[in-house]
Formats: sequence, structure tokens, C-alpha cells
Amino acid sequence: MSKVYYTKEITPESLIKIYEALGVQLKGKVGVKVSTGEAGSKGYLKADLIGPLVNKLNGTIIECNTAYPGKRNTAEEHLKVAEEHGFTSFADVDIMDGNGEFKIPVKNGKHLKYDIVGENFKKYDSIINLAHGKGHAMGGFGANLKNQSIGIASRNGKAYIHSCGQTEDPDKCWTVKYEQKDFIESMAEAAKAVSDYLNDEGKQIIYITIMNAISVDCDCDAHQGDPVMEDLGIIASLDPVANDQAFIDMLWNSTDPGHTKMMERVDRQEGRHITEYAEEIGLGSTKYELIEI
Repeated sequence: MSKVYYTKEITPESLIKIYEALGVQLKGKVGVKVSTGEAGSKGYLKADLIGPLVNKLNGTIIECNTAYPGKRNTAEEHLKVAEEHGFTSFADVDIMDGNGEFKIPVKNGKHLKYDIVGENFKKYDSIINLAHGKGHAMGGFGANLKNQSIGIASRNGKAYIHSCGQTEDPDKCWTVKYEQKDFIESMAEAAKAVSDYLNDEGKQIIYITIMNAISVDCDCDAHQGDPVMEDLGIIASLDPVANDQAFIDMLWNSTDPGHTKMMERVDRQEGRHITEYAEEIGLGSTKYELIEI
């Protein structure tokens, strides 16, 4: 059973405290994977909240370009949005596929033969998968598994995941036909590929999800709606499946009336399937012990 640490408090201090509760000393060059948020969105993680932890670890904000047309589908434009959203005010920002891409294997995948990630991902010895817990138009919800699959994939890699392995072309991936459950499973396979790559290279990764400003829309949505329910807190684990499962369980167990909107969004897109499939392919466990700090 995996351990998931939890604090209801959402402050820079509590974020550092929950990181320390994991008991991991991150080595070497640290990459902090966040969503910089599409231009026009408002729920992305803010500089004043995450900056102190990133600075403490001398971390670099890492991202990849989007497959969809917008303000973040080239490295140059993406960096402008990152600056507008405050990320460059406290750390270097590395758009990892601005410098090319490389393939990593998907072991025993049903849908993907490989994952395509930003070239600069090779540069990092340790990764913090720092996710914002919220809804998502295509995946139902977004947290650590989405941040590790779609998030770390290059622009072409995102197209490959979105098309369930049918095309690497961002212009074509939106028109191919696929079953929704296959897309959810493709995300899990890509997340597992990243985990396997880091493990095979002797690198580290930890998982933190900040559950604030919970909208049914993702931070990748330029027209992101307002939060629909109260903030839930911060969770952290060494197991991405357990951490995502804890987020889902907190949504379902919430007494906030707005949680029904989140549940509807998640289930409409078969979002809960990602943790059960990720567990099936060996990425982690849906069973966890919640430890309040």
C-alpha cells in the first residue's frame, strides 16, 4: 500500500513541509514539471505559492509545447506565456522540445509503441511532478498522470498520445477516430514510459498535486471557467497512481455541492479508468494510506 501525505493548508510553507514529509533528497539538476497555463487561463499554479519550493531546490520549470493551436505551440510563444504567468520571475523555464525530441519505450503497451518527449528532459537528474488538480475536457481530470504523460510529451508526442498511437502529426491527431477509453489508457502508458525511463536511468521523481482553484476546465483552456468547489489541500506521494486516486476520492467524498460538477466531468470522459489501468500496467497502486501532516 502506497503512502499519500496530505495537508489541507495551501501555503508556500505547507508545500515545502509536504515535500519534506516524503523524505527524499533530490539529487543533481532538478526539473519541476508544471503546466504554465494557456494564455487566458487563470487556474495555473501561481509564482508566490510554488516559487519558494522551486528556489529551495534550485529547480528549473520544465514544460513542452502544445499539440493544439494556441499561444504555447512554439517555444518562443510558450516562453512569453510563461513570463506573463510569472514563472520566469523566480526560475529558469525550459521548453524541453524547443530543442528537439527523442523516443522512449512503452513496455507492453496496448496502444502506444513509444512515447516522444522533449530533448531537454535528458538534462534532469530529478523531477518534481507538480500538478494542479482540476477537470479536463478530454481526460475528465488532470493531476499527476496527465502532467506526466501529455505534459512531458513533446508536441508530436502529444499528438501521438491523443490519437492513441495513430499519428505524430499535430494537425491530424484531432481528426482520427478512437475510443475514449483507449485515449485514457494511452495517457497511462505514456506516464508509465516516463517512469520506466527515469528508473532505468537511475533518476528520481516525486509527485505533488495542489488541489486549489478547482475548475471543470483544465489550465490548457484559454476560456477556463471559475472554480466550482472549495479548495481541498495538497497531496504528495512517491506513487503517481495513489496520488491521483487520492485526488479522485477527495472529489467524490467532498460535501461541497459543486463536487457533483467535477464528478460529472470526470465520468463523462471515463477519467477514473486511468488509475485502474495504470495500476494494471504496473505504474503504481490505487490502494493507499492517507497520512495527514
